Amino acid sequence: MNVYKIQVRGYFEVNSYFLIDEATGHGFLIDPGAQGDELAGIIKHQAWTIEKILLTHGHFDHTGGIDALNRQLDIPVYIHEAGAAYLTDTMLNLSAACGECVVVNGANFFSDGEIFSLNENRDVLQAMHTPGHTPDSTTFYDAEDGIAFVGDTIFRGSIGTAQYPGGNGYDLVQSIRERIFALPQDTVLYSGHSEPTTVKIESARYML
Repeated sequence: MNVYKIQVRGYFEVNSYFLIDEATGHGFLIDPGAQGDELAGIIKHQAWTIEKILLTHGHFDHTGGIDALNRQLDIPVYIHEAGAAYLTDTMLNLSAACGECVVVNGANFFSDGEIFSLNENRDVLQAMHTPGHTPDSTTFYDAEDGIAFVGDTIFRGSIGTAQYPGGNGYDLVQSIRERIFALPQDTVLYSGHSEPTTVKIESARYML
């Protein structure tokens, strides 16, 4: 599986990721935060089949490109079950505070431990519930390739914030310590707002 980072910008700059099986051209899109038309254009140009859009959490800077994207391509959207309110409450998802109105309709919900496969064949990503930044925050872990998409739970050189509605600092620390830092040390962490890092590098920074 290959990872393609696409930096998109709406109100904020955010990393969107394609995880693609080069043998088949099938894959996932993680956190299409803005510029949905451009993301759709990439998918068409590459002739990829994106089977699912996966959301690490429901803040609008991670969901803002879905509407434009799905006007061109009808791709099912998945978010942790604790994120339902974030999809339609513009105060909760922070879009209203930034003068926008970002709403996502028709999403599918998953729970902790759910496995996402491609082509109904290979198990690729495991959903690890890592609440704290938001109640629905989720890490998508690919054990075979040693990578994890961590959203805004942890970044290169810093951890996430719990200051927004629904955030919980205790849960955030527990999620990082007990779930993310429990992954193999060489696991590459792909976040929403930084360059990649590893479990080994970040776990050495903190006494959590």
